[in-house]
Amino acid sequence: MSTRRVLTGVAAVLAVALTFAVAAPAAAAARKQTKPTIVLVHGAFADSSSWNAVIPLLQAQGYPVVAAPNALRGVSSDAAEVAALLKTISGPIVLVGHSYGGSVISNAAEGNPNVKALVYVSAFAPEVGESAASLSGKFPGSTLAQALAPPVALAGGGRDLYIDRAKFRDQFAADVPEALAAQMGAGQRPITEAALNEASPAAAWKNIPSWFVYGTADKNIPPQALAFMAQRAGAKESVAVDGASHVVMVSQPDRVAQVIQNAAATATQ
Repeated sequence: MSTRRVLTGVAAVLAVALTFAVAAPAAAAARKQTKPTIVLVHGAFADSSSWNAVIPLLQAQGYPVVAAPNALRGVSSDAAEVAALLKTISGPIVLVGHSYGGSVISNAAEGNPNVKALVYVSAFAPEVGESAASLSGKFPGSTLAQALAPPVALAGGGRDLYIDRAKFRDQFAADVPEALAAQMGAGQRPITEAALNEASPAAAWKNIPSWFVYGTADKNIPPQALAFMAQRAGAKESVAVDGASHVVMVSQPDRVAQVIQNAAATATQ
């Protein structure tokens, strides 16, 4: 056998070995990155800080987490902004919405194959043509209308809605410590009246598996309405937390995080 042939054979073996040496870590990294990204969308009269107690629980389990901004201006426009954010995320996504944020995720997920699960946290899951306001009034129990402060007229037309700070804790966060509820009331984000009355253009829960968790003492969205929406969506899991308020993710973060993790566990199967 010639020296040239031996050297050629050695070079081929080395090339194969080098290929495996490079490919093995890449394959291992791909196997390691199995957890979906969890995107959290806040609701009306709140901001992304409403997820502060849930985020570290999810991160401790190795989940990448993004708390998405929600402008609270209108279902279609808010959903478009969240949808644009989702397009920047590679791999599977678990999309979570609180309150009005449920209407937003029901539209933002439409047509995005990466969204593998929807989690509704005391949230609306509207059918096409339904609004947050119509669903709130479908069953008795909501006292939100009586708790609102005088509307704020907007320069371009329309009105912003706030919860009266004196009524905020009782209406929105009755099971949250008084000092924290006062902070939440002071920092609440307004929602436009039009957003609460805008008909939903889509209902992604019809095609994407859903999970629900809510409090039995919710005064914004009647628990009966939340149970109805969960049943209608064919929820994989529906958890009613006894005595919890509208902000169940603030008062009962462990329960909410567990439901999100249950949804995430199916996102890569």
